Amino acid sequence: MCTQLLERYNAEGEAFLQRILTGDESWVHHYDPECKAQSMEYRHKTSPSPRKFKVVASKRKVLFTVFWDMEGVGHMEFLEQGQTVNSERYISTLRALKLRLRRVRRDKDSILQHDNARPHTSRQTQDALRQLELTTLPHPAYSPDLAPSDYYLFPQLKKYLKDHHYDNDEEVIADVRKWCCG
Repeated sequence: MCTQLLERYNAEGEAFLQRILTGDESWVHHYDPECKAQSMEYRHKTSPSPRKFKVVASKRKVLFTVFWDMEGVGHMEFLEQGQTVNSERYISTLRALKLRLRRVRRDKDSILQHDNARPHTSRQTQDALRQLELTTLPHPAYSPDLAPSDYYLFPQLKKYLKDHHYDNDEEVIADVRKWCCG
């Protein structure tokens, strides 16, 4: 599969990479404490260690779905806690994505890269992808190294959101939108 993608890159060059639009989902918490690396501080070896209490992420969270490429974020949606991404919901997201791509990126024939989550690979979703004329890249099972959102976008976003307190979903969503569009 990777060889196939390399062959395509060799044939099409940078134009191939510029057409790739990747999508994924991640939970965004109302409060996510700083990690150990963020709370580290330099001190003399004879100085006492500061007392730290274990703090956990809040239970309130919003599911963030995003599609992005080399130019930035192409489309984003948010689901409240308790809602899930199933085939029907994902197809609705793909339709909204296609409309946005027509409006914003008219000159570009995007190639969708998403993982093999069940809602992404269901028969209904595959039918919808054909109907929407969205081409997809092959994605091997259990390959997070091929999901740019997992190793680039989400860690950067979560670093920005670390240690912020939000009172409601709207505040979380507004800050995520600000970061994505900023």
